[in-house]
Amino acid sequence: MRCRRATIEDIPFIVKMIADDKLGAKREDYREPLPKNYFKAFENINSDPNQELIVVESDYGKVIGTLQLSFIQYLTYQGGIRAQIEAIRIDKDFRGKGLGTEMFKLAIKRAQERKDHVLQLTTDKQRPEAIKFYLDLGFVDSHEGMKIHFKL
Repeated sequence: MRCRRATIEDIPFIVKMIADDKLGAKREDYREPLPKNYFKAFENINSDPNQELIVVESDYGKVIGTLQLSFIQYLTYQGGIRAQIEAIRIDKDFRGKGLGTEMFKLAIKRAQERKDHVLQLTTDKQRPEAIKFYLDLGFVDSHEGMKIHFKL
């Protein structure tokens, strides 16, 4: 297993993983060829020094996991930086083998190396197994999140 920054060639594999669950299937548009908006999003992420899109490769080079880290500058916490972890996905054939835990260890280490004051995440309330996993990793259910979705 090897972790590295994502490349444009990884985008179809990442989107396939993101779309491969009941919630992702409703909001993603995974097809071949992949819509161009995903590649434009990658270009924006990749050019931003406060974003890290990471993939995990199997020993034979297959992309089997992904996560995105965003580093957000705040005035609170005396000008602290929050690391936000998003879009954590594991290929369905590799789930339950400890890969998610390893990916979180990587994210935690990255946030600590940068001296960020907190690593946070949000998760859909319809993912109870994910919530349990995050709590088991030491995350604390400390805030209530809210959203407004806009029609595009």
